[in-house]
Amino acid sequence: MIPSMRSLTAEEYVEAFKSFLEHSTEHQCMDEFNKEQMPTIVAGISRLCHSMSHKAEQASLLLRDFLAGVDLKMIRILQAVHPGVFIDNEIVEPNPQHVAAYKELVNQAPDLQNVSFIWHQLTSLEYEQQVKEKGIHKKFDFIHMIQMLYRVDDIPSTIKFFHSCLDHHGKLLIIILSDSSGWASLWKKHRDCLPATDSGHYITCSGITEVLQSLGVQHRVYELPSGWDITECFIEGDAVGGRMMDFLTGTKNFLGTAPPALRRRLQAALCQPECSSTRDGRVIFSNNLSMIVVES
Repeated sequence: MIPSMRSLTAEEYVEAFKSFLEHSTEHQCMDEFNKEQMPTIVAGISRLCHSMSHKAEQASLLLRDFLAGVDLKMIRILQAVHPGVFIDNEIVEPNPQHVAAYKELVNQAPDLQNVSFIWHQLTSLEYEQQVKEKGIHKKFDFIHMIQMLYRVDDIPSTIKFFHSCLDHHGKLLIIILSDSSGWASLWKKHRDCLPATDSGHYITCSGITEVLQSLGVQHRVYELPSGWDITECFIEGDAVGGRMMDFLTGTKNFLGTAPPALRRRLQAALCQPECSSTRDGRVIFSNNLSMIVVES
């Protein structure tokens, strides 16, 4: 008897996500953005620019996502652009595994002088509720949301709240899938190929910029190309391909539990030119990203 389809647990999602990172250029894409654009972006944070004392002034920083390695790179950019400024870094992340992994990276990083860490094992909504209950609306110089709005219930409300947390001349960085990505085409044209177990929001850059426009806030969008090698998804019985399909569909053992017709439709959709390209016999899914910098 074939087991029924079900959503990934938090632990299973971590494993599927690791497979995605190993075969995609997502981190390389973010590294390029950090190298080319981030120094200029954080240089414009006025409270940091006017900090004359290394200890008396604090640069409050809220990092919201589970890409701990990316977080630390951003902290190092802040340190390089604003040397000597104390960074008060708060992390909001509901997954205990991601929190533990981040703490381990921090423990192994001896170069993070003048940086404090406050950990909130909460969803963004739980954090928002906690802030409102305590009545202490802390202001931050820099907030980022990297690839996390897909699992937020009320995206406009969440963006509005975190934007309200910015200090004067603070920056909010939202990283989301581009409208030119294969994901955008898959969600728009081939939604019926995805199983009901994937309960995330199918949102890309245009959906976020519409929210920002409705809020009347200034923002700038940077587009960066990124790819994901999904060749193994089409190899029968391949374990790596199985984890990739689990990540793509949000389903545990999708290839082993989905009806054959559904598997065939999804694999055919993934091969469409608006989703993927072929390079040297490899199938490269478009994972293009949009970096949205929002002003306070």
